[in-house]
Amino acid sequence: MPCFTFSQVNVFSADPFLGNPLAVVHGANALSTGQMSAIARWTNLSETVFLIKPTDPKADYAVRIFSPEVELPFAGHPTLGACHAWLATGGKPKNEDRIVQQCEVGLVSIRNNEARLEFAAPPLIRTGPLEQDVLNQIMKALSLSPSDIVHHQWVDNGPGWCAIMLHSARDVLALEPDWASLAPLNLGVIGLHDAGADATVEVRSLIGNGGYEDPVTGSLNASLAQWLIPTGLLPSPYVATQGTRLKRAGRVQLRAAAGDVWVGGEVVDVISGEITV
Repeated sequence: MPCFTFSQVNVFSADPFLGNPLAVVHGANALSTGQMSAIARWTNLSETVFLIKPTDPKADYAVRIFSPEVELPFAGHPTLGACHAWLATGGKPKNEDRIVQQCEVGLVSIRNNEARLEFAAPPLIRTGPLEQDVLNQIMKALSLSPSDIVHHQWVDNGPGWCAIMLHSARDVLALEPDWASLAPLNLGVIGLHDAGADATVEVRSLIGNGGYEDPVTGSLNASLAQWLIPTGLLPSPYVATQGTRLKRAGRVQLRAAAGDVWVGGEVVDVISGEITV
């Protein structure tokens, strides 16, 4: 039976057990979509990435990204984790100043600034205020009143994100979702930490299309920054913490530069070996 190099990395935390884990299968061109989906269900992580050869000559490598349920066009912590794993196994980018990843949404630029990897957020495919029926659904699912929601927006860059801002990080951490009422929305919730805290905001990623909370979510943090920095609701740079309710300690670095929003975080190796398919 064929064997493939396998990695498991931790993204958005230097502690190997406090960020968001990612499984990476290397050299996966020979795997079928069905095999990839089966492996992702077996790892049972929020995402499993398959490194394959790019079809775009501008790209250094390509990825296919699977959750246990579906294939995703883009995801943030898999982007940083896949890049780290590709570099760790000898990947050499075509350009010294950036690494280019190909995925379903197109080409994603990644920088290695030594302290951390960071990716340029892909364009939003849906934006604008949430419709009243969507807001009503969110308020019911989270037991909120209209006065609890300070701002709201569609921030979809592939996974279908919608988002609300609450008054404080404490309000964000106090939420107890009714998952049945939230489905099928994928919702990001954000609130400001108190002045003097070592991070700017707390984020929670509530996956109504599955009924679970994601520990640390690069795609959501990317799209939140694309909404909140240009509108002046958050400064650039800022730091988001995520995963607190799940006993994680994710930290996401966000900044705007030259028209792009860059999303950064630390990645560390946890498991290496082979997977037999």
